[in-house]
Amino acid sequence: MVMENQTQALYKKAKTLFPGGTQLLSKRPELFAPGKWPAYFAKAAGCEVWDLDGRHYYDMTTNGIGSCLLGYADPDVSEAVMERVKSGCMSTLNPPEEVALAERLISIHPWAEQARIARGGGEIGAVAVRIARATTDKPVVAICGYHGWADWYLAVNLGESDALRGHLLPGLDPLGVPTSLRDTAVAFHFNNQEDFDRIIAAQGDRLAAVVMEPCRHHDPQPGFLEHIRQETRRAGAMLIFDEITIGWRLGFGGAHLRYGVAPDMAIFAKALGNGHPIAAVIGTKAAMDGAHSSFISSTYWTESVGPAAALAAIGKMERTKVWEHAAEAGNRVKEDWRGLGEKHGLPVRVDDGYPCLAQFAFTENALALKTLYTVLMLEHGFLANTTIYPTLAHTPDILSKHRQAMDEVFGEIAGHIQAGDIQEAIGGEVCHSGFTRLN
Repeated sequence: MVMENQTQALYKKAKTLFPGGTQLLSKRPELFAPGKWPAYFAKAAGCEVWDLDGRHYYDMTTNGIGSCLLGYADPDVSEAVMERVKSGCMSTLNPPEEVALAERLISIHPWAEQARIARGGGEIGAVAVRIARATTDKPVVAICGYHGWADWYLAVNLGESDALRGHLLPGLDPLGVPTSLRDTAVAFHFNNQEDFDRIIAAQGDRLAAVVMEPCRHHDPQPGFLEHIRQETRRAGAMLIFDEITIGWRLGFGGAHLRYGVAPDMAIFAKALGNGHPIAAVIGTKAAMDGAHSSFISSTYWTESVGPAAALAAIGKMERTKVWEHAAEAGNRVKEDWRGLGEKHGLPVRVDDGYPCLAQFAFTENALALKTLYTVLMLEHGFLANTTIYPTLAHTPDILSKHRQAMDEVFGEIAGHIQAGDIQEAIGGEVCHSGFTRLN
């Protein structure tokens, strides 16, 4: 028999074993509803999750932090993985799937000629930057947006001005990053050409690469990406597009294909393996040249499951046109947020960005109302906060159930606002603030 409250008890134990409680900041329960958010899952399928106590939820959040665009345990991806596992997934020899994956990615992105494979987004970012620095023999990297935890990125916060403020967690402490890396990374803001031009003027002859998401929630302003492409070429720097979150979700392949701007390199992870560890950097032959002489190597980059999962995931994403489904589902949820917010008189603002990364905000008492919303939706059997990354598994029936639950919850929230008992209704701590994104 499953013990009651096993899910919460295990997280209490985890906080004594793991600094920070979880391996990924974005999965900390404190970001959702401290003491109430189920930290652990026993089973996940489609967009449904069961915790360790057998409670069932529909996932109306980020669905594996954006990694499961096809839904959890997609049968086609799982079949490919199981076949590879049955035949052995590690050997002294190399997996043929990595060659097939490289060819597939290059065929989708005609500007690319070569690839390197890894297993996670943070490490593929580090690989790409290492290659760019080796190819150009220059030290400085310009960044725009969030690109992980590695030293090359956090070094931008070693200066006096706390340059990552506005990029991710305000005041992020780069403790542990060698101070000798100061001035090796500089930051600019999305859609701010003057901001970028100041970097070119100051760092042009020292600039190895510009690392940026081609878009996040909104389109780049006309000419912005083209200007960066032109200026990086003029400076002899590599342009690296981070497609880890937006890639495949906004359209098949990389979002940059939508804008017709070819980088020197692009990096992928998350949805590439639909829940299985895989990452890739693709690039022109000239851009990737530094990889020949720089030592970039890891044992588990040569296992077979990741590439096998990626090949199956790419094929299914293409067949189902999952990006169209994600947009349709996201638009429906956005309409529900907006309509039900108006119906119940709540201070709700729905972001006008891409529906595949749909989000809304409470414009008054934001963190408290966000927490209350999450707590009440949990009681109705939904993992929910103010962001959803729709998947292929979000069917019209599930979206209807979500709307019905949200209608009831928004009504309850309106009642608590009227009664002035929001904190009592939460029944615990207010959630912690999360990422403040640059773009």
